[in-house]
Amino acid sequence: MTALIVARFDVKNADKMDAYATAAGPTVLAHGGEFVAIGDKVSALVGDEKKHSIAIVSFPDAAAAKTWFASPEYTACKPLREEAADMQFTLYETE
Repeated sequence: MTALIVARFDVKNADKMDAYATAAGPTVLAHGGEFVAIGDKVSALVGDEKKHSIAIVSFPDAAAAKTWFASPEYTACKPLREEAADMQFTLYETE
């Protein structure tokens, strides 16, 4: 069953965000992940939601997604992530 990680984030420091993306991107690919979408909110269609950006990453399954998130390579990126943006990661399994 395919798994998706949806990352919602508010950038605090654009330069550090660029550095985080440069460092974290290859770790996703090394663990079988694929970026599905990266973008900024245009408008809320229903409800009132604050503006944020998203990244959606597809993995072969939830185990692969969890392995990537806990990997030493990605763990090394976490301090930079915390300086770059306020982020929320959610894991979904899809059919």
